[in-house]
Amino acid sequence: MTAGLSGNLVLVLLGIVTLLAVASLVILALKSSLPGNDYSELVLRIRTWWAIVAIFAFAILMDRIAAIILLAFVSFLAFKEYISMIPTRRTDRQVVFLAYLSIPLQYYWICKGWYWLYIIFIPVFVFLLLPFCMVLIGETKGFLHATGTLHWGLMITVFALSHAACLLALQTGTSRPASGEGMLLYLVFLTEFNDISQYFWGKLLGRHKVTPLVSPNKTYEGLLGGIITTLLLAFPLAQVLTPLTHMEAVIAGLIIGIGGFIGDINISAIKRDLGIRESGKLLPGHGGVLDRVDSLTCTAPLFFHFVHYTHY
Repeated sequence: MTAGLSGNLVLVLLGIVTLLAVASLVILALKSSLPGNDYSELVLRIRTWWAIVAIFAFAILMDRIAAIILLAFVSFLAFKEYISMIPTRRTDRQVVFLAYLSIPLQYYWICKGWYWLYIIFIPVFVFLLLPFCMVLIGETKGFLHATGTLHWGLMITVFALSHAACLLALQTGTSRPASGEGMLLYLVFLTEFNDISQYFWGKLLGRHKVTPLVSPNKTYEGLLGGIITTLLLAFPLAQVLTPLTHMEAVIAGLIIGIGGFIGDINISAIKRDLGIRESGKLLPGHGGVLDRVDSLTCTAPLFFHFVHYTHY
């Protein structure tokens, strides 16, 4: 990573810290001026964001391997929450254990930079192995449901999320300074900011629901406002963190804005089907890890392949 790009990373991270500081001060001002209102959930959310930003910033500034290990741990926690949510057969415990083993292997291939292996490992080899192991156990009742839910969980929490780490394995083929760390920060920040923007604009202007049966709070106004806000940030951030051209930055903003919405409602549909509100309680004010990375399950693979096939 060039010194200039390292400086850009630090500047963007400082900008994020500044946004959090402003949000914290706004909440303190609201508590002082309107003490009758309950701000406990907002306070918990901001505190959790401080912790998330601190851990993420430390990892990407410290070392590429440290960042990949952090993302592997996030995949592990997300998959663990997924498995705890869905009904599983007692006979599948060994197969679930094998599914867990695929997580360090997937991220090991990424560390080594073996593109064709980490891009087919779960969709091909694990996809074929797990049902075979279930067949050897001999339990056929619920076989289709068990294989389908386990494979889908691995695809969204491990394979899809691991594309964020795949950005760290890319080597730029352009003359512009770029790094995996810069593109990872670009992806994660825009994805999370898109979530916040869609929530904000939905609360402010929302009238017409997009998916009333899946996520009643999602509105067309919130979706459009979030996408526009993400586009406005995608362009300037691309100039300092990525090799994207002006038009490519616009496309990336659209990918993240629309993809984030799709990832969000996919996980919402799972929780709605299971009759639960949150995937876990690990992140105070946010729910579980899967609740926080739901949008990233869609934006990470879409953004990675867009960047990979346009610049690498």
